[in-house]
Amino acid sequence: MDKNAKIYIAGHRGLVGSAILKSLKSKGYSNFVFRTHSELDLSNTKAVSEFFEKEKPEYVFLAAAKVGGIVANNIYRAEFIYENLMIQNNVIHQSYLHGVKKLLFLGSTCIYPRACPQPMKEDYLLTDVLEYTNEPYAIAKIAGIKLCESYNLQYGTNYISVMPTNLYGPNDNFDLEKSHVLPALIRKMHLGKSLEEGNWEAVREDLDKLPIGSVNGKASEKEILEVLQSYGIQQTGNTVRVEIWGSGKPMREFLWSEDMADACVFIMQNRDFKDTYRLENKEIRNTHINIGTGKDISIKELADLIKKVVGFKGELFFNSEKPDGTMKKLTDVSKLHGMGWSHKVELGEGVERMYSWYADKVLNH
Repeated sequence: MDKNAKIYIAGHRGLVGSAILKSLKSKGYSNFVFRTHSELDLSNTKAVSEFFEKEKPEYVFLAAAKVGGIVANNIYRAEFIYENLMIQNNVIHQSYLHGVKKLLFLGSTCIYPRACPQPMKEDYLLTDVLEYTNEPYAIAKIAGIKLCESYNLQYGTNYISVMPTNLYGPNDNFDLEKSHVLPALIRKMHLGKSLEEGNWEAVREDLDKLPIGSVNGKASEKEILEVLQSYGIQQTGNTVRVEIWGSGKPMREFLWSEDMADACVFIMQNRDFKDTYRLENKEIRNTHINIGTGKDISIKELADLIKKVVGFKGELFFNSEKPDGTMKKLTDVSKLHGMGWSHKVELGEGVERMYSWYADKVLNH
Protein backbone atom coordinates (compact mmCIF):
# COMPACT_ATOMS: atom_id res chain seq x y z
CA MET A 1 0.00 0.00 0.00
CA ASP A 2 1.33 3.38 -0.98
CA LYS A 3 1.48 5.79 1.97
CA ASN A 4 -0.82 8.23 0.12
CA ALA A 5 -3.35 5.59 -0.94
CA LYS A 6 -6.97 6.26 0.00
CA ILE A 7 -8.00 3.84 2.74
CA TYR A 8 -11.52 3.14 3.97
CA ILE A 9 -11.88 1.56 7.41
CA ALA A 10 -15.44 0.32 7.89
CA GLY A 11 -16.08 0.38 11.61
CA HIS A 12 -13.26 2.79 12.49
CA ARG A 13 -14.70 3.62 15.93
CA GLY A 14 -14.96 0.06 17.18
CA LEU A 15 -12.49 -2.15 18.99
CA VAL A 16 -11.04 -3.57 15.78
CA GLY A 17 -11.32 -0.60 13.44
CA SER A 18 -9.89 1.95 15.89
CA ALA A 19 -6.88 -0.28 16.49
CA ILE A 20 -6.29 -0.65 12.74
CA LEU A 21 -6.54 3.14 12.29
CA LYS A 22 -4.01 3.70 15.07
CA SER A 23 -1.63 1.16 13.55
CA LEU A 24 -1.89 2.67 10.07
CA LYS A 25 -1.28 6.19 11.38
CA SER A 26 1.80 4.99 13.27
CA LYS A 27 3.17 3.62 9.99
CA GLY A 28 2.73 6.90 8.10
CA TYR A 29 -0.64 6.47 6.38
CA SER A 30 -2.80 9.58 6.39
CA ASN A 31 -5.36 9.46 3.56
CA PHE A 32 -8.40 7.96 5.25
CA VAL A 33 -12.13 8.06 4.56
CA PHE A 34 -14.60 7.38 7.37
CA ARG A 35 -18.30 7.25 7.97
CA THR A 36 -19.98 6.71 11.32
CA HIS A 37 -22.97 4.39 11.49
CA SER A 38 -25.30 7.40 11.65
CA GLU A 39 -23.68 8.79 8.50
CA LEU A 40 -23.67 5.52 6.55
CA ASP A 41 -25.76 2.44 7.27
CA LEU A 42 -23.69 -0.35 5.75
CA SER A 43 -26.74 -2.61 5.54
CA ASN A 44 -28.30 -0.10 3.09
CA THR A 45 -27.26 -1.21 -0.40
CA LYS A 46 -28.08 2.09 -2.13
CA ALA A 47 -26.23 4.16 0.47
CA VAL A 48 -23.11 1.97 0.28
CA SER A 49 -23.14 2.13 -3.52
CA GLU A 50 -23.33 5.93 -3.42
CA PHE A 51 -20.51 6.08 -0.87
CA PHE A 52 -18.14 4.00 -3.01
CA GLU A 53 -19.07 5.95 -6.14
CA LYS A 54 -18.24 9.23 -4.39
CA GLU A 55 -15.13 8.28 -2.40
CA LYS A 56 -13.53 5.54 -4.55
CA PRO A 57 -11.25 4.07 -1.85
CA GLU A 58 -8.25 2.06 -3.02
CA TYR A 59 -7.95 -0.17 0.06
CA VAL A 60 -10.68 -1.38 2.41
CA PHE A 61 -10.53 -2.80 5.92
CA LEU A 62 -13.93 -4.38 6.61
CA ALA A 63 -14.03 -4.27 10.42
CA ALA A 64 -17.68 -3.23 10.77
CA ALA A 65 -19.96 -5.91 12.20
CA LYS A 66 -22.71 -6.55 14.69
CA VAL A 67 -20.87 -8.27 17.54
CA GLY A 68 -21.50 -9.41 21.08
CA GLY A 69 -20.94 -12.10 23.68
CA ILE A 70 -22.72 -15.40 24.26
CA VAL A 71 -25.85 -13.72 25.68
CA ALA A 72 -26.33 -11.26 22.82
CA ASN A 73 -25.55 -13.88 20.17
CA ASN A 74 -28.17 -16.22 21.58
CA ILE A 75 -30.89 -13.58 22.05
CA TYR A 76 -30.53 -11.49 18.89
CA ARG A 77 -30.06 -14.36 16.43
CA ALA A 78 -31.94 -12.82 13.51
CA GLU A 79 -30.17 -9.47 13.83
CA PHE A 80 -26.75 -11.10 13.99
CA ILE A 81 -27.16 -13.07 10.76
CA TYR A 82 -29.10 -10.46 8.78
CA GLU A 83 -27.07 -7.36 9.62
CA ASN A 84 -23.70 -9.07 9.18
CA LEU A 85 -24.66 -10.62 5.85
CA MET A 86 -25.91 -7.27 4.57
CA ILE A 87 -22.82 -5.35 5.71
CA GLN A 88 -20.46 -7.89 4.12
CA ASN A 89 -22.40 -8.26 0.87
CA ASN A 90 -22.65 -4.52 0.35
CA VAL A 91 -19.04 -3.58 1.14
CA ILE A 92 -17.42 -6.50 -0.69
CA HIS A 93 -19.61 -6.20 -3.78
CA GLN A 94 -19.18 -2.43 -4.04
CA SER A 95 -15.43 -2.87 -3.58
CA TYR A 96 -15.48 -5.12 -6.65
CA LEU A 97 -17.68 -2.78 -8.69
CA HIS A 98 -15.48 0.23 -7.89
CA GLY A 99 -12.07 -1.38 -8.43
CA VAL A 100 -10.74 -1.54 -4.86
CA LYS A 101 -7.17 -2.84 -5.09
CA LYS A 102 -7.22 -4.87 -1.90
CA LEU A 103 -9.67 -5.67 0.87
CA LEU A 104 -9.23 -7.23 4.29
CA PHE A 105 -12.31 -8.93 5.75
CA LEU A 106 -12.35 -9.58 9.49
CA GLY A 107 -14.27 -12.53 10.86
CA SER A 108 -14.03 -14.59 14.03
CA THR A 109 -12.79 -17.99 15.14
CA CYS A 110 -16.39 -18.91 16.03
CA ILE A 111 -16.57 -20.04 12.39
CA TYR A 112 -15.06 -23.38 13.47
CA PRO A 113 -17.12 -26.44 14.48
CA ARG A 114 -18.28 -26.84 18.07
CA ALA A 115 -16.28 -30.05 18.49
CA CYS A 116 -13.33 -28.82 16.45
CA PRO A 117 -9.97 -30.57 16.98
CA GLN A 118 -7.56 -28.38 18.92
CA PRO A 119 -5.74 -26.23 18.05
CA MET A 120 -8.05 -25.11 15.25
CA LYS A 121 -6.44 -25.18 11.82
CA GLU A 122 -7.86 -23.25 8.89
CA ASP A 123 -8.55 -26.60 7.19
CA TYR A 124 -11.14 -27.52 9.87
CA LEU A 125 -13.68 -25.04 8.49
CA LEU A 126 -17.03 -26.67 7.55
CA THR A 127 -16.06 -30.11 8.84
CA ASP A 128 -18.79 -30.40 11.54
CA VAL A 129 -21.71 -28.58 13.20
CA LEU A 130 -21.29 -25.12 14.72
CA GLU A 131 -21.79 -24.05 18.34
CA TYR A 132 -25.54 -23.38 18.63
CA THR A 133 -25.38 -20.16 20.66
CA ASN A 134 -23.49 -18.21 17.96
CA GLU A 135 -24.44 -20.19 14.84
CA PRO A 136 -26.13 -17.25 13.01
CA TYR A 137 -23.10 -15.00 13.48
CA ALA A 138 -20.70 -17.79 12.49
CA ILE A 139 -22.64 -18.57 9.32
CA ALA A 140 -22.54 -14.91 8.33
CA LYS A 141 -18.77 -14.82 8.78
CA ILE A 142 -18.31 -18.07 6.83
CA ALA A 143 -20.35 -16.51 4.03
CA GLY A 144 -17.97 -13.53 4.11
CA ILE A 145 -14.96 -15.80 3.69
CA LYS A 146 -16.60 -17.56 0.76
CA LEU A 147 -17.64 -14.26 -0.76
CA CYS A 148 -14.03 -13.06 -0.75
CA GLU A 149 -12.76 -16.39 -2.09
CA SER A 150 -15.38 -16.50 -4.84
CA TYR A 151 -14.80 -12.93 -6.03
CA ASN A 152 -11.06 -13.59 -6.10
CA LEU A 153 -11.47 -16.77 -8.13
CA GLN A 154 -14.08 -15.42 -10.56
CA TYR A 155 -13.06 -11.77 -10.88
CA GLY A 156 -9.36 -11.77 -9.97
CA THR A 157 -9.82 -9.49 -6.96
CA ASN A 158 -7.36 -9.44 -4.06
CA TYR A 159 -9.50 -9.92 -0.94
CA ILE A 160 -8.06 -11.57 2.16
CA SER A 161 -10.02 -12.93 5.13
CA VAL A 162 -8.56 -13.01 8.63
CA MET A 163 -10.13 -14.72 11.64
CA PRO A 164 -9.02 -13.13 14.92
CA THR A 165 -9.42 -14.98 18.18
CA ASN A 166 -11.13 -13.28 21.16
CA LEU A 167 -10.01 -9.66 21.13
CA TYR A 168 -9.80 -7.09 23.90
CA GLY A 169 -8.30 -3.63 24.17
CA PRO A 170 -8.97 0.12 23.85
CA ASN A 171 -12.51 1.07 22.76
CA ASP A 172 -13.91 -2.29 23.86
CA ASN A 173 -17.59 -2.65 24.78
CA PHE A 174 -18.30 -2.72 28.53
CA ASP A 175 -22.08 -3.13 28.25
CA LEU A 176 -22.92 -5.91 30.72
CA GLU A 177 -25.48 -7.50 28.39
CA LYS A 178 -23.65 -7.27 25.09
CA SER A 179 -19.93 -7.26 25.92
CA HIS A 180 -17.50 -10.15 25.65
CA VAL A 181 -16.27 -11.97 28.74
CA LEU A 182 -13.04 -10.08 29.43
CA PRO A 183 -14.35 -6.47 29.46
CA ALA A 184 -17.51 -7.64 31.24
CA LEU A 185 -15.44 -9.22 34.03
CA ILE A 186 -13.29 -6.10 34.35
CA ARG A 187 -16.36 -3.90 34.79
CA LYS A 188 -18.13 -6.34 37.13
CA MET A 189 -15.10 -6.59 39.38
CA HIS A 190 -14.50 -2.83 39.31
CA LEU A 191 -18.08 -2.30 40.46
CA GLY A 192 -17.72 -5.11 43.02
CA LYS A 193 -14.54 -3.55 44.37
CA SER A 194 -16.23 -0.14 44.63
CA LEU A 195 -19.14 -1.66 46.55
CA GLU A 196 -16.95 -3.59 49.01
CA GLU A 197 -14.98 -0.40 49.69
CA GLY A 198 -18.21 1.56 50.18
CA ASN A 199 -17.12 3.84 47.34
CA TRP A 200 -20.51 4.92 46.06
CA GLU A 201 -18.94 7.83 44.21
CA ALA A 202 -17.09 5.34 41.98
CA VAL A 203 -20.24 3.24 41.47
CA ARG A 204 -22.25 6.30 40.46
CA GLU A 205 -19.47 7.56 38.20
CA ASP A 206 -19.45 4.21 36.38
CA LEU A 207 -23.22 4.21 35.91
CA ASP A 208 -23.26 7.84 34.78
CA LYS A 209 -20.77 7.01 32.03
CA LEU A 210 -22.32 3.62 31.19
CA PRO A 211 -25.94 3.38 32.39
CA ILE A 212 -27.44 -0.07 32.78
CA GLY A 213 -30.82 0.18 31.11
CA SER A 214 -32.57 3.18 32.67
CA VAL A 215 -30.40 3.11 35.80
CA ASN A 216 -27.63 5.71 35.97
CA GLY A 217 -25.56 7.22 38.75
CA LYS A 218 -28.45 9.42 39.90
CA ALA A 219 -30.60 6.43 40.86
CA SER A 220 -31.16 5.45 44.47
CA GLU A 221 -28.82 2.97 46.17
CA LYS A 222 -31.68 0.47 46.22
CA GLU A 223 -32.24 0.77 42.47
CA ILE A 224 -28.53 0.50 41.77
CA LEU A 225 -28.10 -2.59 43.95
CA GLU A 226 -31.09 -4.22 42.27
CA VAL A 227 -29.82 -3.68 38.73
CA LEU A 228 -26.29 -4.78 39.67
CA GLN A 229 -27.68 -7.92 41.25
CA SER A 230 -29.58 -8.69 38.05
CA TYR A 231 -26.19 -8.74 36.29
CA GLY A 232 -24.52 -10.92 38.90
CA ILE A 233 -22.99 -8.32 41.24
CA GLN A 234 -24.52 -9.00 44.65
CA GLN A 235 -23.77 -7.29 47.95
CA THR A 236 -24.68 -8.98 51.23
CA GLY A 237 -23.54 -6.91 54.18
CA ASN A 238 -19.87 -6.11 53.56
CA THR A 239 -19.43 -9.08 51.24
CA VAL A 240 -19.69 -8.77 47.45
CA ARG A 241 -20.11 -11.71 45.11
CA VAL A 242 -19.61 -11.59 41.35
CA GLU A 243 -21.41 -14.22 39.29
CA ILE A 244 -19.77 -15.61 36.15
CA TRP A 245 -21.72 -17.65 33.62
CA GLY A 246 -20.72 -21.30 33.29
CA SER A 247 -18.39 -23.60 35.15
CA GLY A 248 -15.21 -21.60 34.60
CA LYS A 249 -13.67 -24.59 32.83
CA PRO A 250 -13.89 -23.47 29.18
CA MET A 251 -10.54 -22.53 27.71
CA ARG A 252 -10.24 -19.30 25.74
CA GLU A 253 -7.53 -17.50 23.83
CA PHE A 254 -7.25 -13.70 24.00
CA LEU A 255 -5.37 -11.30 21.73
CA TRP A 256 -4.63 -7.62 22.45
CA SER A 257 -6.50 -5.65 19.78
CA GLU A 258 -3.50 -3.54 18.83
CA ASP A 259 -1.53 -6.73 18.15
CA MET A 260 -4.37 -7.87 15.92
CA ALA A 261 -4.32 -4.54 14.09
CA ASP A 262 -0.57 -4.84 13.54
CA ALA A 263 -1.12 -8.30 12.03
CA CYS A 264 -3.83 -6.95 9.70
CA VAL A 265 -1.67 -4.10 8.45
CA PHE A 266 1.29 -6.48 8.03
CA ILE A 267 -0.83 -8.79 5.87
CA MET A 268 -2.19 -5.93 3.76
CA GLN A 269 1.30 -4.59 3.20
CA ASN A 270 3.11 -7.84 2.55
CA ARG A 271 0.77 -10.65 1.47
CA ASP A 272 -1.76 -11.27 -1.30
CA PHE A 273 -4.59 -13.75 -1.86
CA LYS A 274 -2.23 -16.07 -3.75
CA ASP A 275 -0.16 -16.43 -0.56
CA THR A 276 -3.10 -17.81 1.46
CA TYR A 277 -3.53 -21.27 -0.06
CA ARG A 278 -1.85 -24.32 -1.54
CA LEU A 279 -3.37 -25.66 -4.76
CA GLU A 280 -4.40 -29.25 -4.08
CA ASN A 281 -6.81 -31.33 -6.17
CA LYS A 282 -7.61 -28.18 -8.16
CA GLU A 283 -9.70 -26.89 -5.24
CA ILE A 284 -8.93 -23.62 -3.50
CA ARG A 285 -10.40 -23.71 0.00
CA ASN A 286 -9.73 -22.35 3.49
CA THR A 287 -7.83 -19.29 2.31
CA HIS A 288 -8.56 -17.41 5.52
CA ILE A 289 -5.82 -16.73 8.09
CA ASN A 290 -6.15 -17.29 11.85
CA ILE A 291 -4.88 -14.40 13.96
CA GLY A 292 -4.15 -15.27 17.57
CA THR A 293 -1.53 -16.14 20.15
CA GLY A 294 -1.74 -19.91 20.06
CA LYS A 295 -2.09 -19.83 23.89
CA ASP A 296 -5.22 -20.25 26.00
CA ILE A 297 -6.44 -19.89 29.59
CA SER A 298 -9.52 -21.13 31.47
CA ILE A 299 -12.31 -18.66 32.27
CA LYS A 300 -11.63 -19.33 35.96
CA GLU A 301 -7.92 -18.49 35.54
CA LEU A 302 -8.90 -15.38 33.58
CA ALA A 303 -11.30 -14.31 36.34
CA ASP A 304 -8.62 -14.83 38.99
CA LEU A 305 -6.17 -12.75 36.93
CA ILE A 306 -8.66 -9.91 36.50
CA LYS A 307 -9.58 -10.08 40.19
CA LYS A 308 -5.92 -9.59 41.11
CA VAL A 309 -5.36 -6.74 38.64
CA VAL A 310 -8.55 -4.87 39.64
CA GLY A 311 -8.01 -5.48 43.36
CA PHE A 312 -11.40 -7.07 43.99
CA LYS A 313 -11.38 -9.11 47.20
CA GLY A 314 -14.89 -10.60 47.08
CA GLU A 315 -16.19 -13.98 46.01
CA LEU A 316 -16.36 -15.34 42.47
CA PHE A 317 -19.39 -17.57 41.85
CA PHE A 318 -19.39 -19.74 38.75
CA ASN A 319 -23.00 -20.47 37.80
CA SER A 320 -22.82 -23.89 36.15
CA GLU A 321 -26.55 -23.70 35.30
CA LYS A 322 -25.65 -21.12 32.66
CA PRO A 323 -24.14 -22.23 29.33
CA ASP A 324 -20.39 -22.68 28.94
CA GLY A 325 -20.35 -22.42 25.17
CA THR A 326 -17.56 -24.26 23.39
CA MET A 327 -15.22 -25.87 25.93
CA LYS A 328 -11.99 -25.10 24.08
CA LYS A 329 -11.19 -22.65 21.29
CA LEU A 330 -7.50 -22.36 20.52
CA THR A 331 -6.24 -21.22 17.14
CA ASP A 332 -3.46 -22.84 15.22
CA VAL A 333 -1.40 -19.83 14.14
CA SER A 334 1.28 -21.66 12.17
CA LYS A 335 -0.01 -20.19 8.88
CA LEU A 336 0.31 -16.65 10.28
CA HIS A 337 3.72 -17.38 11.80
CA GLY A 338 4.82 -18.79 8.44
CA MET A 339 3.94 -15.44 6.90
CA GLY A 340 6.31 -13.71 9.32
CA TRP A 341 4.13 -12.30 12.11
CA SER A 342 3.58 -13.19 15.79
CA HIS A 343 1.98 -11.42 18.77
CA LYS A 344 3.83 -9.23 21.29
CA VAL A 345 1.48 -8.46 24.24
CA GLU A 346 0.94 -11.31 26.71
CA LEU A 347 -2.36 -11.60 28.59
CA GLY A 348 -1.15 -10.41 32.02
CA GLU A 349 0.22 -7.20 30.55
CA GLY A 350 -2.87 -6.80 28.38
CA VAL A 351 -5.33 -7.03 31.30
CA GLU A 352 -3.35 -4.38 33.19
CA ARG A 353 -3.45 -2.12 30.12
CA MET A 354 -7.15 -2.79 29.68
CA TYR A 355 -8.10 -1.88 33.24
CA SER A 356 -5.97 1.26 33.07
CA TRP A 357 -7.68 2.24 29.83
CA TYR A 358 -11.12 1.62 31.32
CA ALA A 359 -10.36 3.67 34.42
CA ASP A 360 -8.75 6.51 32.43
CA LYS A 361 -10.73 6.75 29.22
CA VAL A 362 -14.17 5.47 30.20
CA LEU A 363 -14.59 6.63 33.79
CA ASN A 364 -12.52 9.81 33.74
CA HIS A 365 -13.21 10.90 30.17
